[in-house]
Amino acid sequence: MAEQLRLMAVHAHPDDESSKGAATMAKYVAQGVDVLVVTCTGGERGSVLNPKLDRPDVWANIGEIRRAEMDAARAILGVDQAWLGFVDSGLPEGDPLPPLPGGCFALQDVEVAAGPLVRLMREFRPHVVTTYDEEGGYPHPDHIMCHKVSMAAFEAAGDPERYPELGAPWQPLKLYYDIGFSKGKIMALHEGMLAAGLESPYEEWLKRWEDRPDKGPRITTRVECAEYFPVRDDALRAHATQVDPDGFWFHVPMELQQRAWPTEDFELARSMVDSPLPESDLFAGVRETAHAR
Repeated sequence: MAEQLRLMAVHAHPDDESSKGAATMAKYVAQGVDVLVVTCTGGERGSVLNPKLDRPDVWANIGEIRRAEMDAARAILGVDQAWLGFVDSGLPEGDPLPPLPGGCFALQDVEVAAGPLVRLMREFRPHVVTTYDEEGGYPHPDHIMCHKVSMAAFEAAGDPERYPELGAPWQPLKLYYDIGFSKGKIMALHEGMLAAGLESPYEEWLKRWEDRPDKGPRITTRVECAEYFPVRDDALRAHATQVDPDGFWFHVPMELQQRAWPTEDFELARSMVDSPLPESDLFAGVRETAHAR
């Protein structure tokens, strides 16, 4: 009998799991895959981006509220979820940038901070791990640290000489970076809106992109998951302090999104199995070997 497939998605804050790879996770849950979201921080220093909730009572209880939002999103996606327990670093602004707050996630020693994730990998025993690229997807200190910790834990989890006190070794077979936005995707959505006679929310974004590198050529794996886009959006709306339900993310009609770009995209960064590229399945090469683990 084939072993139960397991996917671990490592994210920096509550809400990141719903804006990056959520439809892919929902698809795999529907297929019977065990999915665990790991949230590195509590999101305590996140902004309140929903104007209806930008109130003193919300700010006074932001940590507790964000945990409740995470519980709601987790239930919508059908995943399990674990907290690593680090404190949000916030997004520094200004020139020069102010120092990061003492004790925050981004200032932790990587080897020390990787320990809790190594423990989780050895307990959950994921076949596949997803995380952010070396730039964090975008340059938030916690996202960059999430990348560093994920890479360190992936390399250490299967080594019996590393962190021997944290459980029996387990080597995940593949590690992916989320590629949330490529120029091709933004262009497809933009052109789809214009063709439908609608105002595109991506006009200014594309202008700003002219001098930015495009991660599209890095995509190795495109997971067809358009039917789960509504689940993704419901989970994202559950993070009510972080998302304006009338805002940018929801301007493109669902049917247009599903038609213009029906995949979520990833870059295969590490692999212990053979799987020809390009792929359409995060478990390509794993399904054939999981029963032997």
